[in-house]
Amino acid sequence: CNELIAKEKPQYVGVEFDPKGSNFRHQLFEAYKAKREATPEDIILATPIIKQILEAMRIPVLEVAGFEADDVIGTLCRKAAATGEFVTYMVTSDKDYGQLVCPHCMMYKPGKSGSGVEIWGVEEVCANFGITEPKQVIDILAIWGDASDNIPGVAGIGEKGATKLVAEFGSVEGVIDNLDKITGKTREKIENSLSMLKLSKELATIRLDVPLEFNPDELVIEPADNTKLREIYREHNFRYFLQRLDSDALHFSAVENGGEAMKVEAQSYSAQKKAEATQTSLFDAPVAATNHSNNIQTPPSGTSAQSEQYKTIENVEHNYIAVHSDEELEELTEKLLEAEIWAFDTETTSIDPLRCELVGLSFAVEANTAYWLPTPSARRAEILEKLKPIFESEKCKKIGQNIKYDMLVLSNYGVEVRGFLHDTMIVHYLLDAEGRHSMDSMARNFLGYSPIPIENLIGKGTKQLSMEQVPASIIKDYAAEDADVTLQLFETLQPMLAEQNSEELYAKIEEPLISVLCDMERVGVKIDTELLGEAAKTLNAKIVEIENEIYTLAEDKTININSPKQLGELLFEKLKLNEKAKKTKTGQYKTDEETLNSLRGKHPIVEQILEYRGIKKLLSTYVEALPLLINPKTDRVHTSFNQAATATGRLSSSNPNLQNIPIREEMGREIRRAFVAENADSVIIAADYSQIELRIMAHLSEDPALIQAFVDDEDIHTATAAKIAGVTLDEVTKEQRRRAKTANFGIIYGISTFGLSQRLDIPRSEAGELIEGYFRLYGGVKQYMERVKNEAKATGYVETIFGRRRYLADINSSNATVRGLAERNAINAPIQGSAADIMKLAMIAVHAEIKRQNLTAKVILQIHDEIVIEAPVSEVEVIKSILEQQMTNVIALKVPLTIDIGVGKNWLEAH
Repeated sequence: CNELIAKEKPQYVGVEFDPKGSNFRHQLFEAYKAKREATPEDIILATPIIKQILEAMRIPVLEVAGFEADDVIGTLCRKAAATGEFVTYMVTSDKDYGQLVCPHCMMYKPGKSGSGVEIWGVEEVCANFGITEPKQVIDILAIWGDASDNIPGVAGIGEKGATKLVAEFGSVEGVIDNLDKITGKTREKIENSLSMLKLSKELATIRLDVPLEFNPDELVIEPADNTKLREIYREHNFRYFLQRLDSDALHFSAVENGGEAMKVEAQSYSAQKKAEATQTSLFDAPVAATNHSNNIQTPPSGTSAQSEQYKTIENVEHNYIAVHSDEELEELTEKLLEAEIWAFDTETTSIDPLRCELVGLSFAVEANTAYWLPTPSARRAEILEKLKPIFESEKCKKIGQNIKYDMLVLSNYGVEVRGFLHDTMIVHYLLDAEGRHSMDSMARNFLGYSPIPIENLIGKGTKQLSMEQVPASIIKDYAAEDADVTLQLFETLQPMLAEQNSEELYAKIEEPLISVLCDMERVGVKIDTELLGEAAKTLNAKIVEIENEIYTLAEDKTININSPKQLGELLFEKLKLNEKAKKTKTGQYKTDEETLNSLRGKHPIVEQILEYRGIKKLLSTYVEALPLLINPKTDRVHTSFNQAATATGRLSSSNPNLQNIPIREEMGREIRRAFVAENADSVIIAADYSQIELRIMAHLSEDPALIQAFVDDEDIHTATAAKIAGVTLDEVTKEQRRRAKTANFGIIYGISTFGLSQRLDIPRSEAGELIEGYFRLYGGVKQYMERVKNEAKATGYVETIFGRRRYLADINSSNATVRGLAERNAINAPIQGSAADIMKLAMIAVHAEIKRQNLTAKVILQIHDEIVIEAPVSEVEVIKSILEQQMTNVIALKVPLTIDIGVGKNWLEAH
């Protein structure tokens, strides 16, 4: 989108997505797309992030239940063309779209491997397919069929044959009516497929009657919300995009009058748009747009459509009060101290809570009334001292949206937030883990209200203001509205939490964890930059060595190893490692990690390429990035722990993302060596749950054999291998144990026979026998898997031991691939989610006990199933005792929980 908008400067734009679940084509043909591989997990995880980015870019996301994105595009293009006033461009390389091309609707085909853009109008489509009108593309596709969508077509007739038939007889119907003129095997093939031919045409036809209206105002290009984009890009470490946003924009030199600066910025932007309007662009003509019906996601805040569709500050009665005098501040503090519960929000100079400055605070006690309290630097300390009693009052409950951020900001000034915490972001996360938890999104969805866009205050682009440069009179409504909306969201969401029976889950796990994470983030972790510098030299030298080995094996020193196109041609055309190599939609060979792993053992170059990529990723993500993340004030790295990011309930981390540090390879272990204790008198202590997910499976399935193995403290993988093979524990080979270990963990993720065979590199028959042997041994596990799938199909969700829900929208899908993924999630979610809940409870218990005993030690990290603590040498034994006691007794399962504890000068030694 960025490149397209920058290059072509369209007046309107929108992005279409396929909605979750089946569509009308599945009703016509149950096997539609049934042969398509399951969507890679990376894409599933990335899609919500992509939508967040689009929202921040103010680009509408369009989805209509029951229809594919193709149908939405087709309908909008046809309605736009019918007006005679628009020329629409469909940005796609998919041949199916050729059927939609007309004088007012064209295909904008991105070139392969950067070879340039192709524009296909009527003439180009007809020339490419050898037909007289674009709609005949449907007939070609119907006869040819589509393997990826599982459209049957005519078996044995390919693209050339289908094109020839349509060129001669005009359509599928023409072919059927003229069968007597077709001879030989071609006629026989058509006759054998007659029953499916008309169905194939219906499946291949892009619908033009999706129930939505055409309104071009809905897709007017709007300035992006750069503040939100920065937040998203930083969270996911998109450094290239951050650079393009000009991340230093927040820190430009102050201007004397913030209001004037904003006015100048607005004028500058307007002038820029006028200048651009004179430039020649492919999209000079108006482009198709769409109206958003109830079935389509709404456009992001700030669009003209939202001002009509949602309530705003302009049309809702409200009372937002600025607090200026000491008397007014005293009144406010008394009001808050007397209130049982109130909402608050901070306004700061940046999104980094440990480096920003506090500009002011807003408070709300009742809906539609809120207070704005500026904190100018000259009086900030004095004001916060007066606010301390209200924040540190245990009897006052506090409401916030991502309240951990506000707590960290206030902690910079010695203010601790106490009392029960209601975080609307986390409450919504418990209600809908895979939804969007931003305040703006929830306000629109639950309150029908569109909050003030941040650009109204700080502008945009290279002249974007810092919040401290915006006059208090302008900030007031924006800031007060945040507190007001947060309060109203709490009042709306809290009854929903009670209805879902998730109040206890929030109160016992998520709420106390907020303070734990706040403390952990504030403490941070020490990084040995010298060690990383040496590691960088070693790894860069290794990269050069591997590059030379690859050039030798390829017999080509000119190949660009970082080019997927050149790599694909090398592997599949020159070396011919797979005659049936898969290609992307752009016609380029797939060379992703999964593809390369499937080629292991076929040529030594594959191992070298995988190692090369692994080192490059390690360098860019950790070795070179970690020193840049060190806070100059603390000389430590402060990762952010995300409490509402994963569907399973597990914590994630960002800036840096510590969850993905490879620990099996030597290079990855060296990264852990760089996480060190503060000084010679301190150490790192790490406590890791042993096989917690398998223990939870034993508890949930109540399988006697699995339970007994853990009760007897056997090596579970060796025990499984011995029982499947019918040998003693001492007779189990390393290979047998490896296979049993893969089966043990694979089964709880719903692994298939094919998946296990791929992972173990064994024939499917052997994998099938291994799975059968596993279920003979652990019959209770098989029963659990069937039971949980059936329960999910009946209720639409599964739950952890503690009642955390995972909703499964596709569990009853008619699409076998989609349904299969949902079934695997149904099996695994209670296990992963329960493990996450247990770990959170352990963190809370360990943190509380360290505080209770008034120890110096600090919890600094939580990664996977591991808690990491930094402590003085003098406290090592007491900390080990706390970890053993609290972690193993946090819950009573049918099997014992056990941990491994290590101590060292760095994380690697402790692990």
